[in-house]
This record gives sequence, structure tokens and C-alpha cells, in this order.
Amino acid sequence: MSKKTNKFAASEFGKETEVQQENTFYFGQQNFKWMLIGLAFIVVGFLLMMGPDANTVDGKFDPNSWNDGIFSIRRIRIAPLFIVIGFGIEVYAILKRK
Repeated sequence: MSKKTNKFAASEFGKETEVQQENTFYFGQQNFKWMLIGLAFIVVGFLLMMGPDANTVDGKFDPNSWNDGIFSIRRIRIAPLFIVIGFGIEVYAILKRK
């Protein structure tokens, strides 16, 4: 935590007085570290959710076919879990004191 020093002349007896001002920025280095970790979880969650849609086979749209890959465990369980954990870490990072 950095502190700045201000000197000003006091009106009585001509003395100089030192007053320390505290840095008023709320977030510290640990807060930013946790925010980046939370952001990484959210990005990984969205990347895990990516994939072909229900009517795509071999990269081409085919309305007569069905791709069961949209119901994979990775896309409907793991990816949303990563995103929720990421948002939880973000809340922790914001509320954590220096």
C-alpha cells in the first residue's frame, strides 16, 4: 500500500506539519489476479461449449440429419459449470479486501 506525504504550513506558530494520505484505490494486486483467474474460467467455459449445431454434419448444414453432439456432457454440464465457477470467482475478487 503506497502512501503519499503532503507538507503544508500550519497557521499557528509557523510549524510545518506532515499529513499522510492513503491511496484510495479499492482493488489490490490480489484482486486483479483473482479477476483474471475468473475471466479465464469463463472463457474456457465458453470455448468448451462451442461445436457444431444440431443440423451440421461434417461442417455442412443438412436439415435432414441430426447431430447428437449438442447433448454431450462437455457442452451441457462441464462448460456451464466452468462459467458459473468463473462468475463466482469474479464476485469473490470484487468483494475481497486488500
